[in-house]
Amino acid sequence: MKLQIFDSTLRDGAQGEGVSFSVADKLKILERLDGFGIDFVEAGNPGSNPKDSEFFRRARALKLKNAALVAFGSTKRRNIPPGEDANIKALIGAGTDYISIFGKSHDLHVDCILRVTREENLAMISETIGYLTRMGKGVFFDAEHFFDGYKSNREYAVKTLEAAAAAGAKAVVLCDTNGGGFPDEIARATRYVCERINIDVGIHCHNDTGCAVANSIAAVKGGAVQAQGTFIGNGERCGNAELCVLIPNLQLKMGYSCVPKGSMATLTETARFIAEVSNTRLRRNMPYVGECAFTHKGGMHIDGVTKNPATFEHIAPESVGNERNFLISEMAGRSTVISKIKKIAPDFKKSDPIALKLTERIKELEHKGYQFEAADASFELLVLKELGKFEPYFEVVDFKIVSSLSSKASAMIKIRVGERYEITADEGDGPVNAIDRALRKALEVFYPALGAVRLTDYKVRIINSGDNTAAITRVLIESTDGAVTWTTVGASENIINASMTALLDSIEYALHARGNLRKP
Repeated sequence: MKLQIFDSTLRDGAQGEGVSFSVADKLKILERLDGFGIDFVEAGNPGSNPKDSEFFRRARALKLKNAALVAFGSTKRRNIPPGEDANIKALIGAGTDYISIFGKSHDLHVDCILRVTREENLAMISETIGYLTRMGKGVFFDAEHFFDGYKSNREYAVKTLEAAAAAGAKAVVLCDTNGGGFPDEIARATRYVCERINIDVGIHCHNDTGCAVANSIAAVKGGAVQAQGTFIGNGERCGNAELCVLIPNLQLKMGYSCVPKGSMATLTETARFIAEVSNTRLRRNMPYVGECAFTHKGGMHIDGVTKNPATFEHIAPESVGNERNFLISEMAGRSTVISKIKKIAPDFKKSDPIALKLTERIKELEHKGYQFEAADASFELLVLKELGKFEPYFEVVDFKIVSSLSSKASAMIKIRVGERYEITADEGDGPVNAIDRALRKALEVFYPALGAVRLTDYKVRIINSGDNTAAITRVLIESTDGAVTWTTVGASENIINASMTALLDSIEYALHARGNLRKP
């Protein structure tokens, strides 16, 4: 069965905290959603701000293959004919074939927010949709707060849907606007509506109980044929149903047709692209598309997946464009270490005794506070050094850090590269920033390409703080050159030493990744 997928990333998703799309951002995301095979893309309210008006004007030049663009707005104002309402005029001016109109289905909102009679509200719905239909538009009626209205006054909530259907709406969309519903009640209400309304029924869920995806599935089981959400779950408050989770659940698990089959292999890529443009981060443990979705740490799990992936994976990661990952940790067995080593050194032989040696070395370091599961760059350097395949690019001969009462700190460092020495000083916001700046300044004399490398994140965790012995500090440093991001780790009873270890690994990894650099 074909389900319509309706994406509201560019409208509802833009209401999420920290999300601010430029017109160019919205056009990029629209093209990506179209390429993925989304049926409808709700892209904003042209009557609310100049940015959305400009977007709809520029979007007309795009040649979309799969997605129909949808403008969003409210029912007309009270006592004003639809053709004279400024918001309705803006919706028509957007030039889209489809329009989403939201109206009140909860009697509380009719009484307290709109402050009109319930009959007037029905008329506003009917007149707005009737007018837009006569203007040649396909209209979706968003029944705002429907499920709360259904519980409060079922008869009236359904009347709003009947008014929309009678006026020519293409579909009515049941909205769990407050996000407070649960799957059983969503399913019951949806089933009730589908038995009484003779047009398509859609579902639009917010995630305030953490049930948006489950509620959407329940509605589909209850008869809804259109599923709405935002691709990565962005939205007001707790966000919306995550389409990058909902779509594979419906298509891969339940047999519905949501997007072209070939699109599913680009699910992860699409989600990460939208997250990047939205300036947000996907949860690492997000189903299907998260970095940890197919990551295994426990030795027994890894052994099982190695023998038969179906033992601990519900689908093949490549079916959604993700990949399997084995974490290196104190729980890792020899087979895990071997699989990781072979990614770094493909010619490595399983019989090589270095595998056992490395396994024991990893467990020893993790006992001392290191954690390699989140620091692949440090692990790679460790392997290369143990295999004798790494030649240091530099040596830190000495360094000194001086802190003041202010947040500023100064650092002096002496390095050796080949037979040459360089002594440099710099200051920064705190000791780590100061030594980072001084080290880079010294090394850029020999390796100018390091100018593109920068530290993007610095995490500190205190290990065994409750012990009688001195606490161990673990430091994770994330770095990037603009194209690739990597993480390194250091651990010590001294936070500066732990930071220095992670920082040196970061620089060494950057230089190693640019293996074509000629050493002085």
